[in-house]
Amino acid sequence: MTPQAALDRGLGELALVLPSGAPGKLMAYLGLLAKWNRTYNLTAIRDPMQVVSHHLLDSLAVLRDLSESAGTLADVGSGGGLPGIPIAIAEPARRVTLNDASEKKGAFLRQAVIELGLSNATVHVGRVEEWHPAEGFAVVISRGFASLVDFLASCRHLAAPSGVLAAMKGAYPGDELARVPADCDCHEVRRLKVPLLHAERHLVLCRIGS
Repeated sequence: MTPQAALDRGLGELALVLPSGAPGKLMAYLGLLAKWNRTYNLTAIRDPMQVVSHHLLDSLAVLRDLSESAGTLADVGSGGGLPGIPIAIAEPARRVTLNDASEKKGAFLRQAVIELGLSNATVHVGRVEEWHPAEGFAVVISRGFASLVDFLASCRHLAAPSGVLAAMKGAYPGDELARVPADCDCHEVRRLKVPLLHAERHLVLCRIGS
């Protein structure tokens, strides 16, 4: 199976209807990751088939669970643009901001936005704790934080009053959920089924109390 065939199969299993040209942009993004990864070490995964399953489809698997949270999205600790770039490609009507503290990764993110023609995406380079956007985001998402508690502590100020903080996790994070602050409601934990990926995936949706 080719990476393109794997992507097509995965999109079918996710039952996602993407805009015209989106699958091609996802494959172009895969190519950009591979090219820049030789110098910038954006991801430890270098096999194109694994990039499709572990990165592209893993990122797109959250879309159904974010559909009720329409509006702006911030991908914090975006690194190589995951999950923010696949989301921006799949949902061109959603404004997406990609954030990373690394200038090198920020350079890649800016170039990817330009080359992929993502008019709905912007890049903010800097530590998330020091980032104070003019308006809060409807969704603040991350795959990059080691702990749920750290994610909430560092990023809660980025969410709009009615916004959601979405943490992408592997196995069910029971121990992390037990340490969530009392003013954070993280009871919504969605199990994700990622095509071609034989591993547990969960999405933790948190809301901050007033």
